[in-house]
Amino acid sequence: MKTAQNTRLGIWLMVATTAIFALQDGVSRHLAANYNVYMVVMIRFWFFAAFVAATAARRQGGLAGATRTRYPWIQLSRGILLVAEICVMVYAFTLLGLVASHAVFTSYPLLVAALSGPVLGEKVGWRRWAAIGIGFLGVLIILEPGVAVFSPLALIPLLASFLFALYSLMTRYVARGDSAAVSFFWTGMTGALVMTPAGLWHWQWMSAGDWVWMGLLCCTAAAGHWLLIRAYAVAEASAVQPFAYLQLVFVSIIGLTVFDERLETNVVIGTTIVVCAGLFTLWRQRIRAKQAGGG
Repeated sequence: MKTAQNTRLGIWLMVATTAIFALQDGVSRHLAANYNVYMVVMIRFWFFAAFVAATAARRQGGLAGATRTRYPWIQLSRGILLVAEICVMVYAFTLLGLVASHAVFTSYPLLVAALSGPVLGEKVGWRRWAAIGIGFLGVLIILEPGVAVFSPLALIPLLASFLFALYSLMTRYVARGDSAAVSFFWTGMTGALVMTPAGLWHWQWMSAGDWVWMGLLCCTAAAGHWLLIRAYAVAEASAVQPFAYLQLVFVSIIGLTVFDERLETNVVIGTTIVVCAGLFTLWRQRIRAKQAGGG
């Protein structure tokens, strides 16, 4: 049965999703500053895998149905890419902080648009190419190459952005033959499988207080993904996706108030350019989808 469309509800679900993911990133920054990144991500994916298994078991077809995919190798690749992106991004939090890392990471929709041609065979018009170019000018303003304060470490969240863009494109590709529930299941299980050897190798005992933070991290990860699925179920992706940029606002609040990070002028200017370019590409994608659908 198709879920009734409710754009307003979808927008509010996306806003809640971004707030929870921002909280998740703040907790990740705290834990990764004191413990090995691989172990933190491993425990997060253990919980995530248990969550998707429980969710799949309640659906029609059960666990067996959730494992049936037309693209097993691509689904595995998706999971590996997401694990790599999370590890890289959490590592960036410990080096650059939340604000600077997310400022660069906001470029991922531009990378998705740029790579959608060679990866998915989609046509990217000159307007979107212009927006992509302007957006990456914004990234350069954030990174400040050639300036004395520029650090090559700023390229780390850019790598995370690239990995997440590939993950997003693969997710769109497998959606041609697999349901969202199948992709969700494979993401959680692959992540747990891939991270377990590295996480156990770098195991560190946590204090009782930090186990509470770890529990919060696991709960926010599961809740955030569940809300995201609900948002896409009740509203068109093109209608709610622009509100995903609010995560940068929530992350900045946490970074500035909790971790005493600074908001540099070049980061504000560059991020504004990147977000505007990203919103434009989303708008053009929506226009082209309507044209293709005859709407």
